[in-house]
Amino acid sequence: MNTPAQLTEVWPLVAYFLLVIALMGVILLLSYVIGERHQARVADEPFESGVVTVGFARLRLSAKFYLIAMFFVIFDVEAVFLFAWAVAFRELGWAGYIEVVIFVGVLGAALAYLWMLGALDWSSSGHRSNGKRGIERCDGH
Repeated sequence: MNTPAQLTEVWPLVAYFLLVIALMGVILLLSYVIGERHQARVADEPFESGVVTVGFARLRLSAKFYLIAMFFVIFDVEAVFLFAWAVAFRELGWAGYIEVVIFVGVLGAALAYLWMLGALDWSSSGHRSNGKRGIERCDGH
């Protein structure tokens, strides 16, 4: 059984929920009643930031685009971990410092490996100058 004390704690949440549902209904009804109706052919075309689309939407991007995106994600996650460590570094002490040094060392070693492999060589040739294979371009050269 619910006691009156429990019900008095819940009623503001119920009132807020009902108010949100009512407000959503009013906004949807007003947009339906007041909103403009377009019958033109142009109204159904895709539109992005005031620029009419041109060309084919299934554009093939170079592998370099995805490499840059992956590097961004990797180093962005690293920055989040380092920020969390920096916030709590006094509580973590030397053990936390050693763990962060190992973490940054592993990421640095991975970056050095990618650099030596040629993954960071984004020149148009796609190959390193010493003859070793680098990351191939999207067109197979």
